[in-house]
Amino acid sequence: MKYCLKQITGVNLNADKKFFSKIGFNYFTMGLTAILFQILIINIIYFINSDLINNINFLSILSSFCNYILPLPIFIYLMRKLDSQKIKKERLGIKKFIIYLSISFTLILFGNLIGVFITSLILLVTNNTIVNPVENLINSTDILLNVVLISFIGPIFEELFFRKLLIDRTIKYGAKASIITSAILFAFFHGNLSQFFYTFLLGGFLAYVYIKTGRIIYPIIIHMVLNLMGSVVSLLSDGSLTAIMNSAFTITEVITVLIYTILILTLLLIGTFNLLHYKKDELLKEKMQIPLKTIFLNYGMVCFILFFTFLIINQIV
Repeated sequence: MKYCLKQITGVNLNADKKFFSKIGFNYFTMGLTAILFQILIINIIYFINSDLINNINFLSILSSFCNYILPLPIFIYLMRKLDSQKIKKERLGIKKFIIYLSISFTLILFGNLIGVFITSLILLVTNNTIVNPVENLINSTDILLNVVLISFIGPIFEELFFRKLLIDRTIKYGAKASIITSAILFAFFHGNLSQFFYTFLLGGFLAYVYIKTGRIIYPIIIHMVLNLMGSVVSLLSDGSLTAIMNSAFTITEVITVLIYTILILTLLLIGTFNLLHYKKDELLKEKMQIPLKTIFLNYGMVCFILFFTFLIINQIV
């Protein structure tokens, strides 16, 4: 067994609910701390040099610093108060890694389609355009900054926060409980509707990858590759495609679009094929070891969900 399943009884349900309440409060604290740091530092900088506030590159760096670096010691301190459990480590071959990467890409694409559909319906009903902050960030910031913040720093910290530190503490309740908890927290923490659906699916699958391998490096690398494809690679491809459509292109731009298209189709085909066979996976066939209401219907989780739901709704109205 890769992990020890906790036997759930009526006697310890209250203790289990308190455990997940602490988890919820920890992530609520991290989110609130990040926002408070941003407000405080932005106001300080405004009085020192107000021009910096209008610099999107500077704001992007500041946002990453406040979201990842500053809350880190507080969050680690809180999470270390909860018992953790090691997961058996296994190495991935290149074939399996490509399969996991392809599935992750397919889930992102599917989740993104759901997000676009939902946000389009909201636009139709309310006439309010829901902005994807990551898409704005990619299109507005320096390409090198995209690589550093979105493709490297973001994946490292997010995988530590939502996979390593979380799953090591929840795995005692079984794989499914850990996967669902990771997916929900990861999706809500992004704080916007545009990203909610694909981050939910991606977060759940990366949790699965971590549980299967016990090595956080694999989810980190998959996350990095996907973010790199969605930022730098897609920008280069979009630029080449625009040049082709305007009949002002070079052979390099044609090759760029061709390679990008083949890559996407290959990942999609591999991902879709393997997703259809994952119902046979023993990890996913495992029954839930704890009720969902025990995980989410507690003070800490409710505070977390309500807080980030407010942030999501605030972007809509």
